[in-house]
Amino acid sequence: MTKCVFFNCQFYKHTYLQRIDKNFMETTMNIFVLSTGRCGSTTFARACEKIDNFSSSHESKSNHLGLERFSYPENHIEIDNRLSWLLGRLDQAYGNDAFYVHLKREDYLVAKSFTKRYERGIIKAYRGGGIIMGLDENSDPMRVSLDYCQTVNENIALFLKDKTHKMEFNLESYIQDFRKFWNLINAKGDYQDALAEFSVNHNASK
Repeated sequence: MTKCVFFNCQFYKHTYLQRIDKNFMETTMNIFVLSTGRCGSTTFARACEKIDNFSSSHESKSNHLGLERFSYPENHIEIDNRLSWLLGRLDQAYGNDAFYVHLKREDYLVAKSFTKRYERGIIKAYRGGGIIMGLDENSDPMRVSLDYCQTVNENIALFLKDKTHKMEFNLESYIQDFRKFWNLINAKGDYQDALAEFSVNHNASK
């Protein structure tokens, strides 16, 4: 059994997916939806609530530390943009034994949404000394937000480089991509009801 170490504690990597090369999609699995945020992640979470054979949640462990941050139930879909800053530990916990979705939206639209909430949340942390130090306070918010988008998307792309079970989901082509996602994970439930969530403007920037 492979051992992973977090804070001097042993956390055993999931072994129930050792059958993945034979028929991964019919095994018990975890699904992680990674993104910048402001790209339809809340909507994606609402759609996944309509799936009967998977549990799902949005940022359900974002206030946890250590082992608990990665202690998700089996057959679970987790949508959490902050996992993009914890990819090393996500890899250590699940590695190739999970299915990953890179949720994307056109960068300009994501950045524009972040400029509307420039004084709070992850974009404030990114520009306000948490990640970028000494940034000129007169820097163009759009340029900063685009820089954030590029940084996060490249982090995710690098993480997924060696992953076998993955897909890119573009919000602009959600009809085709959600059907692909639904089929890849063998989802059960009301597909049309789930798809309809993408027509609702969830968690819009103001």
